[in-house]
Amino acid sequence: MKRFFSTIDDLLRGNLTRREDLAAGRIDIPVRTLVVAGVLLGATYGVTMGLFAGLRSENPSFAQLLVTTAKVPLLFLLTLVVTYPSLYVVSAMFDSKLEHAQTLRLLLAAMTANLALLASLGPVMAFFTFCTDSYAFMVVLNVLFFALAGLVGLGFLRRALESVFEAPASQRPPAAASSAAGGEQAGDGVDDRTADRSGDQRPSADEFGWTAGSSAESGANVPSQHEIRRGLPRSPAPQVDPRARAGQRVFTLWIVIYAVVGAQMGWILRPFIGAPDLPFELFRSERDSNFFAAVMKALGTLFQ
Repeated sequence: MKRFFSTIDDLLRGNLTRREDLAAGRIDIPVRTLVVAGVLLGATYGVTMGLFAGLRSENPSFAQLLVTTAKVPLLFLLTLVVTYPSLYVVSAMFDSKLEHAQTLRLLLAAMTANLALLASLGPVMAFFTFCTDSYAFMVVLNVLFFALAGLVGLGFLRRALESVFEAPASQRPPAAASSAAGGEQAGDGVDDRTADRSGDQRPSADEFGWTAGSSAESGANVPSQHEIRRGLPRSPAPQVDPRARAGQRVFTLWIVIYAVVGAQMGWILRPFIGAPDLPFELFRSERDSNFFAAVMKALGTLFQ
């Protein structure tokens, strides 16, 4: 157990997904370790999520509590199974450095980070379970927690993709170096000509709207007339690395695919909390609605 928590801590701190390893296309995390961690973390949150059904005063259901414990990790694993082929093809089309096994490890690592935050919110969920009998409130609270954990997982994934699609140092555009060199050369030329032509002449204070005492008190060096007329050299516009742009596109496509499939997968696997006025069912049979309509309905009931 100590090793398990140590692995999760290293993952959350980025010790298992170092920048240099990702840039080289390496992710040295065993798939089995990530799957076991995801199942245990998901089941931990599933217990607190299903606790509402087991402790409610009206029509309690301990079967729902047990089923929800298994459904939460199942939701994430099935979503990954369905989306992995398309996610890998998208990354390969943009010339990702990760092979299929490393891509799977990266997605599992992001999923584990997501579930780690969900599991950490389990005590908060249990607290509200003992404080309220409102089914609509529990639905909205769970959606909020899933969304918050999803944002953390996306942040983890985005940082990793930035390293994966980072161009080697030899291929990066030398915008910063050329800008600095150009600034030094232009500055040297201005100093020479200023010393030759204008000497120590300084423009009057009225030309710049400065008061006589402000520049003297501040000790600021007032530029020469030649410097003002010539103007400072403009730095060139920064060049965007094509590989960084590719990483952003892969990240965007991954979000769309995973979010749509995950929302629908959650709708197929429902119920998770269990409505008090309905009998226990392993899966709901009706397909005449969707996840988003159910959330809007719960929000409307909550604020009535």
